[in-house]
Amino acid sequence: MNQSIKIPVLILGGGAGGFAAALALARESVRCVIVEPTPWLGGQLTSQAVPPDENPWIEGVDGVVSATRSFRRFRALVREYYKNNRRLTKQALRDPHLNPGGGWVSRLCFEPRVGQQVLMEMIEHWIGSGLITLLMGCEPIAAEVDGDMVRSVKLREIESGEAFEIEAGLVLEATETGDLYELADIEHSIGAEHRDVFGELHGREDRTDPMDQQAITWCFAMEHRPGENHVIDQPANYVFWRSYVPKLDPPWVGSWFSWSINCHDHKQSRDLSLIPWPDEPAGGAWELWRYRRIVDRSIYVDQQNAPPDVSLFNCVQMDYFQKPLLGVDREQRNKALEEARQQALCFFYWMQTEAPCHDGVGVGYPGLKLRGEELGSKDGFAMAPYIREPRRLTARTMLTEAHVGHAQRFAQGVPLIEGMEMVSGEPFVDSIGIGHYPIDLHPSTAMRNSLYIPASPFRIPLGALLPVRVRNVIAAGKALGVSHIANGCTRLHPVEWNIGESAGVLAAMCVQEKLEPAAVYESPERVRALQQRLTESGVPLRWPWEDA
Repeated sequence: MNQSIKIPVLILGGGAGGFAAALALARESVRCVIVEPTPWLGGQLTSQAVPPDENPWIEGVDGVVSATRSFRRFRALVREYYKNNRRLTKQALRDPHLNPGGGWVSRLCFEPRVGQQVLMEMIEHWIGSGLITLLMGCEPIAAEVDGDMVRSVKLREIESGEAFEIEAGLVLEATETGDLYELADIEHSIGAEHRDVFGELHGREDRTDPMDQQAITWCFAMEHRPGENHVIDQPANYVFWRSYVPKLDPPWVGSWFSWSINCHDHKQSRDLSLIPWPDEPAGGAWELWRYRRIVDRSIYVDQQNAPPDVSLFNCVQMDYFQKPLLGVDREQRNKALEEARQQALCFFYWMQTEAPCHDGVGVGYPGLKLRGEELGSKDGFAMAPYIREPRRLTARTMLTEAHVGHAQRFAQGVPLIEGMEMVSGEPFVDSIGIGHYPIDLHPSTAMRNSLYIPASPFRIPLGALLPVRVRNVIAAGKALGVSHIANGCTRLHPVEWNIGESAGVLAAMCVQEKLEPAAVYESPERVRALQQRLTESGVPLRWPWEDA
């Protein structure tokens, strides 16, 4: 592929945000190209194998719905897929809120391969019409910039190494690590800010540290075959990991490979052990097998031929924070990714051989077996690592803890929402969506322990999607204008989808009306016109208890 391609809108990254952006553009009959390095669209939802973390309002509670209409449709189609294509029990078929995996982290734990199939079905019409072009297995490697405009992006086919160029009127940044910002020299930040940078209650007290980055995790799936032995060869570095005691601040409870983990306040610990199928936890107690289970064997009619119970693992013992991923060269980045994968494999081996068993007597579960069928892989690992924190855009509006942190806003005098023990987030007048999730920061490469604090139901401002200088780039995923702290509640699946969908609607408006994104942002009348488009598309812009 040596030719140069010209397109109205180029979307870098086919994760939840990039996909939602393309869907929104296609609805508006605006052509786009999605560039995605993995074989699957969906990112967190599929190739990274992370069941969606979410708030109670995703399914709708007391008339409050916090997800866009298209994200709710995706969820409905996943459930329909199981009901139409799997032999489920009558109870499962009748359940409007079917959770195919029964995992307790989410109301919808499902096989990533099903999520991928549903996403493709959602856009197959638009691909056939030529409105959406997919360039899978490709990555951006350079950008041509003319003043404050990104004129083109150079891409490389990962398998062949062949390079080609795409010219675009608008470029939407939806990669997992905010790659365009570095390639095009667009103002951005990495790591953690000093608390005075944005006046954040939980910012760093000593200094801003670009190398203070959240842990990444390489997820895997497994089944359990009692009475069988599937113990793998001892992985490299296992001796290190089995006895590793991280020097985190606040301190960790003991050895990293253990069922004992810190509570969110770090003042005490709790045991979260493993009770693999076919055993059941007493009284439905929380444990790791059912934490992110993606296949619940019990919902199938024909138990003799039913698929095995399959558990997806993404837990703190797999968090890799030994080396940063951003602000380093490619060799260091690749080393960090490989070490993250090895750490996860070591934890799996520990569970097979040395983990205390739930019967209180034995050690190790040799019947655990890596399983890749549901993940589209041969080795049981996700296609790509889960990266929580990307490069973050220096945007016209920076979303910070002052806008989304419950404690900080309550201290500022924001009143409690009637009937709730929380306050509202900043009521941005240029809202292009809403979200809610606790501020959840995992252990960092600066050896800071996790941070998990209440967040306010928040609005997403249009200004957080737009660079302070570059005129034709829009953030369409996790890499929006957000602080290190606030990223802890904006990186989740439904919020990323919302950001991408709203970015797509904005891009369509700009193409159709021959506007630059900043021209919309700077005009209250155009902002209202954009919000009208979003409302008609099914994107909620405020919470029901908030004033318009």
